Amino acid sequence: MNKTRLEAFSDAVIAIILTIMVLELKIPHGADFDALRPLLPVFLSYILSFVYLGIYWTNHHHMLQATRKVNGKVLWANLHLLFWLSLVPFVTGWMGENHFAPLPTAIYGVVLLCSAISYTVLQTLIMHHEKGENALLADAVGSDLKGKISMVFYIAAIPLAFLHQSISHVIFIVVAVIWLVPDRRIERKINS
Repeated sequence: MNKTRLEAFSDAVIAIILTIMVLELKIPHGADFDALRPLLPVFLSYILSFVYLGIYWTNHHHMLQATRKVNGKVLWANLHLLFWLSLVPFVTGWMGENHFAPLPTAIYGVVLLCSAISYTVLQTLIMHHEKGENALLADAVGSDLKGKISMVFYIAAIPLAFLHQSISHVIFIVVAVIWLVPDRRIERKINS
């Protein structure tokens, strides 16, 4: 199967998710900096989630650039990823509105973990579908150490939110920084 529709659909869904997220930002009642202060947790959680969605979008784009064809399993795995990403606006708003309380922070971590797992499943299915002479993605990804480390960090962040949610927030930021630059291994393989 051609991958074009998968790419277009995924781009549209991620764009809608970003739009929903920004629409959740409430306009302050007041024209001074004091009116912005209560919105700071919501805005900070929005920034973190925007970065995460941007990371998923860029890496998804790179992964599909290294993909020649898809099948039904890949389509369903992609929908699975989009499902978890579609929950990001909800957990972002919940965490921000409740000033980074432990339970919303932990659930935010669960959504990030499930997104990472579903991305890994999608990547694995694509690599399995394209084994042999079309193994460009498998060659580029290798053992996927960054992906595995990210999941371990998320698993740690979930219970740590109940110890002190700031620890979880630092972990979320560290993982985002790790992934901020798109996977250059894929770019190198595509350009070679």
